Amino acid sequence: MPTVTPDDWSRLPKLTAPDIHEAIERPVVSVTTAPSAFEGEGFPVRRAFAGMNLRDLDPFVHMDQMGEVDYAPGEPKGTPWHPHRGFETVTYMIDGTFAHQDSNGGGGLITNGDTQWMTAGGGILHIETPPEELVVSGGLFHGIQLWVNLPAKEKMTPPAYQGIEAGQMVVVSSVDGGSLVRIIAGEVAGHRGPGSTHTPMALMHASVSPGALLELAWNPSFNGLAYVLAGSGLVGSERRPVQMGQLVAFGPGDWMRVEGVDRQDPRSVNLEVLVLGGQPIREPVEHYGPFVMNTRDEIMQALDDFQAGRLGTIPANALMPHVPDPNPVRAEHTGI
Repeated sequence: MPTVTPDDWSRLPKLTAPDIHEAIERPVVSVTTAPSAFEGEGFPVRRAFAGMNLRDLDPFVHMDQMGEVDYAPGEPKGTPWHPHRGFETVTYMIDGTFAHQDSNGGGGLITNGDTQWMTAGGGILHIETPPEELVVSGGLFHGIQLWVNLPAKEKMTPPAYQGIEAGQMVVVSSVDGGSLVRIIAGEVAGHRGPGSTHTPMALMHASVSPGALLELAWNPSFNGLAYVLAGSGLVGSERRPVQMGQLVAFGPGDWMRVEGVDRQDPRSVNLEVLVLGGQPIREPVEHYGPFVMNTRDEIMQALDDFQAGRLGTIPANALMPHVPDPNPVRAEHTGI
């Protein structure tokens, strides 16, 4: 897994273990399985939040696991230019490369552990697509896109962009060295990630070795979710089995428990889990396509503003999806 994975976990800063005798363990409330679908120009995704009530996900709205897929040459796909309003998009690339550009001047390449954090706010247009060289060569592609809601008072905040490089993530290990935790945003046990968020939240990627137990302190005012990116594990004191493509919703409490099974699938050395949670906003949510607002009238206004060009314009030097030539010209051998 090319995302940040130091060779020696024992030399990393250590997470403070929760006091399991005094603190309250979060119970497992549900385990749901993400269905497969296609997004944008046809790249495969798993809809991580399918089957969940938005009240239980708050402040999150939507999450896709993009891939994991090993593309043949000419197969990689992305999304065309499209609008957003009312929330933030977080794209975390585990394997592969995506190019991003938006109408507010943000953008760049995100690859192998990088994260882009785009605040759509009052309105933005953007594109995410594999670069030409990746389309031509093919290759492994695996990532996550998360939508984080904004409260009503910040729905129309000016758009913004954060590029978080892999090396900026805070990387720590469990006390026993059996688990690696990459903190993208938020804080756990005194360690804070680099992501700047409008909505108080935490986002991290944990690798749990076979047979290892990760006991993770968690802000009691946040909800708690864990999505299995790869491998198999056990969650909660009841040791409920989970596997790739499943979402765990934890109940209230101070800490959560995740364990790697002794024998992992050959495709994954460790149990790989995305752990996330945030402060619930507790406001009405109207979600339609690329817009997340509070009322139906606000959705209609967003549609009108998009059609009128008020959500931004595609720049003159716009990035566009690379389309391979279906009939490449073959060079003739002329000889001497």
